Amino acid sequence: MSEAQITDWLATQRQAMIDLLRDVVNIDSGSYDKEGVDAVGARFERHFSEHGIPFRRESHDGFGDAIHAEVAKPGSNEKPVLLMGHRDTVFGKGEAGRRPFTIKDKRAYGPGVADMKSGLVMNVFVATAFHKFGGSPHPIKVLITSDEEIGSPSSRPVIEREGRAARAVFNSEPGRPTGNVVTSRKGGIFMHMAITGKAAHSGANFSAGVSAIGELAHKIMHIHALTDLNKGITLNVGLISGGQSVNTTAPYAEGQIDMRYVDPADRARVMAEIEKIVATSYVPGTSAVLTIKGEFVPVVQSEASKALFEGYQAAAKQAGLTVEGEFSGGCADSGFTAAVGTPTICGLGPVGGLAHTPEEYLEIDSIVPRAQALALAILRG
Repeated sequence: MSEAQITDWLATQRQAMIDLLRDVVNIDSGSYDKEGVDAVGARFERHFSEHGIPFRRESHDGFGDAIHAEVAKPGSNEKPVLLMGHRDTVFGKGEAGRRPFTIKDKRAYGPGVADMKSGLVMNVFVATAFHKFGGSPHPIKVLITSDEEIGSPSSRPVIEREGRAARAVFNSEPGRPTGNVVTSRKGGIFMHMAITGKAAHSGANFSAGVSAIGELAHKIMHIHALTDLNKGITLNVGLISGGQSVNTTAPYAEGQIDMRYVDPADRARVMAEIEKIVATSYVPGTSAVLTIKGEFVPVVQSEASKALFEGYQAAAKQAGLTVEGEFSGGCADSGFTAAVGTPTICGLGPVGGLAHTPEEYLEIDSIVPRAQALALAILRG
């Protein structure tokens, strides 16, 4: 097996990669849609089966199952390289029907086309290339998870377990619009606060009521005030609801909080402030409960991760790409593998942008060179 065999074969697979990408983009797979997420997993399993690659499904009752595949030379006891990615999207049922996979002016569109179904397709074809030509210097494990967009509540222990067992982790989130990869990321916590007040007729018996919505408004103002842009700390109450009717003091209200931070030391301090705000009754008679719904840890570049990036950078250059490392305010599963001490880089997938919006796009011509860069990095690792 030579580098040229791998990279030349990948160059012949451009249309096959696009065809697989079309299939998986055209299946709805919102994080809470287990049936759809598992249908996307089944399409990747079909690819593994057609190419004779061993795979298994790790089941989960509430969220999509984790898909594992492995390419290894017989008898190898080397620690594997882990190629990782998620197949869930932020889009609801019916979005794929409204916006099916399309290509226009060398860009592909559709729900999850960049974030991150194209990265999964790339990972799968890189693994297939090594399987076809006899394996790689180290075993390759492919992990396809199901719930990254909501903080990986079911996948985190799987990711941490596989990350600890790996020699290096390549997470194929979309490449930056600049063509760069991601070497560090913010951490993030998704929270829910539920507020209880007391209903009363807002005209005839106003003073007997206790407004949960009024309490929510106070809490939002105090939580948003914790934002410190100089330190990279942001707080956003992005969803709210509550109330019974326009002429009733609200007996219930809720808000969902997104917190982002850079320095791991800031997590405990800011969380303590949030907990204090939620526990304080600004409107007498209200009470509130805070629940963490999902969490990502930051990607902090270690010396080993820096060396891994430099090796990838050199491999990318041979594939015709000029790549630098970037910081991202977005969170990803790569934080979990970085936190367990495994060298990790992220954003290795094909280049795209405007994720989580109807305008999300993928640069079609980036698929093959990004796959070749990843394959070369694995060969030299």
